[in-house]
Formats: sequence, structure tokens, C-alpha cells
Amino acid sequence: MTTVVMAPDSFKGTISAAEAARALADGWRRIDPAAVILSRPMADGGEGTVDAFVTAVPGAQRMPIAVDGPAGTPTDTSWLLLPPTPDSPAGTAVIDIGSTSGIEMLDELRPWDADTSGFGQAIVAALDHGVSRLVLGIGSSASTDGGAGLLSVLGARFLDESGAPVAPGARGLLDVAAVDLTGLRPIPDAVVLTDVTNPLTGDRGAAAVFGPQKGFAADADIRRLDRSLARLAGLIGVDPSLPGAGAAGGAGAALMRCGARIEPGAAEVSRLIGLADSVTGADVVITGEGSYDGQSGDGKVPSYVAGIAAAAGARAAVVAGRIAPEADTGLFAAAVSLTDLAGSAEESLGEPARWLRAAGADLARRL
Repeated sequence: MTTVVMAPDSFKGTISAAEAARALADGWRRIDPAAVILSRPMADGGEGTVDAFVTAVPGAQRMPIAVDGPAGTPTDTSWLLLPPTPDSPAGTAVIDIGSTSGIEMLDELRPWDADTSGFGQAIVAALDHGVSRLVLGIGSSASTDGGAGLLSVLGARFLDESGAPVAPGARGLLDVAAVDLTGLRPIPDAVVLTDVTNPLTGDRGAAAVFGPQKGFAADADIRRLDRSLARLAGLIGVDPSLPGAGAAGGAGAALMRCGARIEPGAAEVSRLIGLADSVTGADVVITGEGSYDGQSGDGKVPSYVAGIAAAAGARAAVVAGRIAPEADTGLFAAAVSLTDLAGSAEESLGEPARWLRAAGADLARRL
């Protein structure tokens, strides 16, 4: 009897990690109905982080909340409450920026005005509930506000030269002359999940690298924003060169100021959902993501899961929407591109669950 662990990341913008794992399992069972299949959807701090914990942690409970989304309008979402443990006697809150202040929540980009207030509101809701620990996923953010939005919700005040509050978002950062942190609410033990190691400023900083993704088109605007982020770092007392400070448009730096520690997202999610224990004794481990390319070996979910599988003596396979020519698939016993299976990217994107089932069946035949 074959034991298979399904541990994909989300296929960004098309299907969640949990749904992908389910589709892969359905496909495998078509060929090998007697297989023991364990679903352990993965994440690296971005889209699907909450879903990974819902699937893997018994007793996890979604806590509904309304927040001010990145478009500035009320949005219904939730954070996740994990049951108490000896290390977290009042429970752990899992909150991701993607479902509270995420770029996928926008119909059109708002580079100057989107902010992280909704993320901060979810953090406050969890603190008000009394949790002992926070797990914060900060992938897929919509803004480059340096975390000013979330810090404002936690009690910080961002003021211009006249002492008046500045506007939300990156627009307000241009005018920040002083920051009052005397009312900043303390947070308990907090870990920040991200696969980004960029500093806050400079050529690899939040403005230069991620600004264009948020909608900044002009080089002059990116330079202005970079200078504003540097000034903000000085005002809140964070070293802008720290790895991860530039994650989520500078939200990483803001959370550092609150005492949170930055951790590699895939490794921490793996630890928290007990992936290594699930893989022990497995024959095959299947992982995946939307695009497997030259960056996928740099701490992303597929490469991390492949390492877990190798340590347990299991064969690993990767399934991706597309596999780039330069991608290193040497870690895997098999690699499947949904684009190749479907015949085109349009077909695979249109029906991802269908082609993931096909991929699961293909791997069952081959492995």
C-alpha cells in the first residue's frame, strides 16, 4: 500500500493549496484507489497560509472580522485561532496580509493609497481575543506604506511638519516628519512568515523591487518612496538593512519594531503543521506551485518540501502551472507542467483542478 503526502503551495490566483492537494489526491486515487493519502497543503507566508493551518491543525477555528481593505472599503474576512498548546496556553492567531490588505483584493492597483490598516485591525482583533502568540503571513501585500497603516491601528501616530496626521498609504509617507510611538500597543510572541529577505531600502529594497508590482511606474516616484522609507526607518528606530525589513512594502520593518521575528515562511509553516512527521514513512511526496522557475530553489515551498522528503527517504515530485526552462528539477523524481498537460497556459489556468487531477493520475502511473 502506497502512502502519499500532498504538500503543494497555492497556485497563485487560480487555486488554493488545500484545493490543489485535494485535486492531486483525487487524480492519484483514480489509478491507485488503495493509497493512503495525507493532505498537508503548504504556504510560505503568502496566499493560502491560513488554509494550510485549517487543513493541518485539528480544532482550528476561523474568526470572522470586518476590516478596512486595501481599497479603503469595509471587507469581510477572518483570522484563524489555533487551539491552546503548552507554548501558547491562550491559543495562537494566524493572520495573513493577503486576506486583509492583499493585492488580490484590489480591482485596480492603488500604489499611493493602499495601506496595511486592515492587517492591523485583524491583529488587534486577535489581541483583544487574548491569544498568546501571533503567526503573521505577509506575502501578497497591496501597498508600500512601510507598515504605517498597521502601526497606526496599533496606536502609533504619523505626523507631518505641522503636527497633523498624514494621509494613509505611500502618499502619507512622503509627508511624515515625526512618529509618536508612546501609544503603540505591545504584542505577544510573534513570528512573521515570509520568503522575502529584501532590506527596506536601496537597490533591493521595498520600493525598487516590489514598487512596480504595486503600481509604481515612474523611476522618480520609486526614488521618492525609497527616501521616505529610509526616513521612516530612522523615525521608528529600525535598521533598514535588516533582511526581511522590505517584505510586504515595509510591513516587515514595522513588525520588527513591534518585536516580531522574521522567519523563512516555508520552514516555519512546515514546522507548525508537522510536515516532517507526516512525511516519515511516506513513499511519495508531491508538492507544487503556480510557476516553478529559477527562483523556486531559494527557500520556496517546492525546494523545501523536497528536502523534507529526501531526509525521510521518500521520492518527491513537483507539479506546477508552468515549469520554466531554467528551473532546476533535479531535486525531484518527476516533474509535471499543467501547461504541457493541458496544451496551453490558457487551458490550464481556466480549469486548474481538472489538470491537477490529471497530474495526480500521471504521477500515480509513473511513481
